[in-house]
Amino acid sequence: MFAMHSVYLKPLEEVDKYLEAHRSFLKTLYAKGINICSGPQIPRTGGFILMNAASKAEALEIMKNDPYVINGVAQYSVIEFEVKSFAEGFREFVK
Repeated sequence: MFAMHSVYLKPLEEVDKYLEAHRSFLKTLYAKGINICSGPQIPRTGGFILMNAASKAEALEIMKNDPYVINGVAQYSVIEFEVKSFAEGFREFVK
């Protein structure tokens, strides 16, 4: 499993130009069963995505297609971790 952390590289006014395209991109990842949850940081300086991918390289490759990355308004770092325990109901997300 992978925790994707984004940091905005531009002011929010610039980031927001691509917000709808970013959300549309994330919806495609939910539809494919890749994303588990996502949302902006508080305060809004970046965001967070929890995802399943085959490898760290694949996770980073997927995020290259994010409109935020394509348009240079955000960059992602990734933390790979092995799920050892989880809340009831989360089992379906552990692959």
